[in-house]
Amino acid sequence: MVSQTTAPAAPVDAPPPLLPPVYAPGELAALAARHGLTVSGARPSLPEYVRQLWGRRHFITAFATAKLTAQYSQAKLGQIWQIMTPLLNATVYYFIFGVLMKTKHGVPDYVPFLVTGVFIWTFTSSSITAGTRAISGNIGLVRALHFPRASLPIALALQQLQQLIFSLGALVLILLAFGQYPQPSWLLAVPALTLQAVFNTGISMMMARLAARTPDIAQLTPFVLRTWMYASGVMWSIGTMLQGDRVPHLVKLALEINPAAVFINLMRFALIDSFDGAQLPPHVWAIAAGWALVCGVGGFIYFWKAEESYGRG
Repeated sequence: MVSQTTAPAAPVDAPPPLLPPVYAPGELAALAARHGLTVSGARPSLPEYVRQLWGRRHFITAFATAKLTAQYSQAKLGQIWQIMTPLLNATVYYFIFGVLMKTKHGVPDYVPFLVTGVFIWTFTSSSITAGTRAISGNIGLVRALHFPRASLPIALALQQLQQLIFSLGALVLILLAFGQYPQPSWLLAVPALTLQAVFNTGISMMMARLAARTPDIAQLTPFVLRTWMYASGVMWSIGTMLQGDRVPHLVKLALEINPAAVFINLMRFALIDSFDGAQLPPHVWAIAAGWALVCGVGGFIYFWKAEESYGRG
């Protein structure tokens, strides 16, 4: 005979299960503030953000240097490609534009003119291209660690500046080979490159935010940059090509104050004897400073406003 046992019945007066308290949104925020809790990844104030970036300055420089070192680590020629790439581009442009399309006519010292334009343009275009990959190309780092995200586009812009400084040795040798010897005006290259670096960094941060939200922008960027290059007088002289009344005044003005053309021509003015002040637009230094200020500060604020959104979604 098998006996069957049954579980004891629950007491009739058993208390109901405990439920978490329900707070109104304002009460929950007050409770979090009372205990020192903040939203994870919340955007800090602009002064605090600048302070955080300054605290990460060693990380920014180390990250830029590591990226520069690893850029050509798989190539047999290694870092030599930092010089060879713009030189090969200049060679191709010389034969296509200078020889076949005869844009070198009327441009004294065309080879220094062209090589300077290619090196300075490469600095801007590479900074912008790197900016489009600043967030998406380092998404693991963005999601794993808490740090001001502007460190990434700033570091990549710094990497391109380091690469340009490394390549300037080749540019100087080319200038010397074609009879351009050091002059006091060469010192003007320092403020010109400084303003260009600020401009490039601002544009890089703008592109970093846009590409983080819309990755397709990275595919469109090369076409935009190629068009911009043709309009910036890299291979041809804007002043020579726009002589006379063949081009409307507004188009000529737009080409002259084009920021890429402004920085290229400032470097030509600093390094090439035959490129004198008459070939520069009026108030060119004010224009360059204006572009650097507007794009540098504006790009930084534009990037900062989306700080909490990077790496999410």
